[in-house]
Amino acid sequence: MFSGIVSGLGSIKSIKDKNDIVSIEIKAPKNFSKKLQKGASVSVDGVCLTAKKANSDNIKLFIEETLSRSTLGNFVKGQKVNLERSITSSSEIGGHLMSGHIHGVAKILDISAKESSIDMKISIPKGKSKYILEKGYIGINGCSLTVGKVNKSSFNIHLIPETLEVTNLAVLEKKQFINLELDQNTVSIVDTVERVLNR
Repeated sequence: MFSGIVSGLGSIKSIKDKNDIVSIEIKAPKNFSKKLQKGASVSVDGVCLTAKKANSDNIKLFIEETLSRSTLGNFVKGQKVNLERSITSSSEIGGHLMSGHIHGVAKILDISAKESSIDMKISIPKGKSKYILEKGYIGINGCSLTVGKVNKSSFNIHLIPETLEVTNLAVLEKKQFINLELDQNTVSIVDTVERVLNR
C-alpha cells in the first residue's frame, strides 16, 4: 500500500524485455533505496512494481502490471518518474491509501498555468465516471490528489507549488497520457449500492 505522497523523482536508466519479463533500472534519489529489500513494493508513476535488487543509487524492478493498462509501455530512457516506497505501520498518511493497481490511462485535455500553480483538465476513461466525484480522491501518476469540478467525460485538478516541486506533474503536457488509480473506497461503495439497487 502507498499514501500517494511522492518521495521524489527518479530517472529511468534502462528498460529490458527478456522472455516476456520486463525489468527497468531507475536512478533513485539519495537514500530512497536504503534498506530496500528484494521483493519489496515500489510505486513508479503510480504503478506498484517489485524490487529485484537495489544499491545506494539504482533500483531494479520487475514490471508485473499489464503494460497496456498503464503508461509503462511508453517509458523511455532518461524519463523522470514519481517514486514512493510502500508505507509501514508507523508511516504518516498524508494523502489517501493507494494500491498501485492502475484502473486505466487518461489523457490531459487542457493545462492552465497560473503564477505558481497549474490547473489540469483530464479525460475520464470509459465506464469510470461514476467513481470520480468532486472533492473525492484520485491517484495520478502515483500522486494523491483532490478532484475538482467533474463533467460527463472529464474532471479537473488543481496542482499546488509543493506538488509541482516534488513530482513530474509539472512537466506533463497537453495530450499526454497519465496513470489513473481510482479511490478504492469510492469504487466499493458505488458498486455495493448498484448491486443492492439492482436486486
